[in-house]
Amino acid sequence: MPSAPGSSSRSAAQVRGIVEAMTDTPSYRVAPGADISEDATIGDGSAIWHLAQVREGARLGTDCIVGRGAYIGSGVEMGDGCKVQNHALVYEPAKLADGVFVGPAAVFTNDHFPRAVNPDLSPKSASDWEPVGVVCETGASIGARAVCVAPVTIGAWAMVAAGATVVKDVPPHALVAGVPARRLGWVGRAGEKLVPASDGTDSWVCPTTGEWYVPDDSTGGLSLATTPPTDAPRATGLDDADDSDDTDAQDGPAA
Repeated sequence: MPSAPGSSSRSAAQVRGIVEAMTDTPSYRVAPGADISEDATIGDGSAIWHLAQVREGARLGTDCIVGRGAYIGSGVEMGDGCKVQNHALVYEPAKLADGVFVGPAAVFTNDHFPRAVNPDLSPKSASDWEPVGVVCETGASIGARAVCVAPVTIGAWAMVAAGATVVKDVPPHALVAGVPARRLGWVGRAGEKLVPASDGTDSWVCPTTGEWYVPDDSTGGLSLATTPPTDAPRATGLDDADDSDDTDAQDGPAA
């Protein structure tokens, strides 16, 4: 059962009351006030919270959560286990792979040159512009109030820090922050910042899980090592990791 938004300030009884008030369907739950198009597809186990809107043609996978006041545009595709937090705006034609996290009030744009009118001041119609989308690969995380300016791709397991503005592609496992966003380091699947391996190679190690990551020339990011050395030394300290990176020696803000 997904947690009710803002449940940290409510009693357990209040939370149960909110959940019980949600409309049960054979496969997913909808809170009162949510607006879901009849043409949208919602996967089993998903939950759509109060005042959220899911437009026509949107396709949500299983076990997704769409928070209070969030917007899912026409034809947006979401994989299994995605979480779109309160008041996030995911405009079409965005595509989210499995396990993508979109933080509160994050925005995915969809227009190269946004204008309300044409040069002659006539209102723009759907035929007057071409939507462009944001693509989030498996496990990617977008922090609160971040803006992804389409068209961009957020690589698998990458992390965009809170408040960042992304204007170019983010490679897999990259940690980016700032305006415009730039890479501050690398993160593993657990979300922890990676540290350099102490064996002198260009490998990186997660200090939490011990997973090893290696450069992936095809993406410009990292990929999980399929056969990490069984006798490899543990990672070096966090201070060494910052010093050895090719960007500023600082941790990025939390997503």
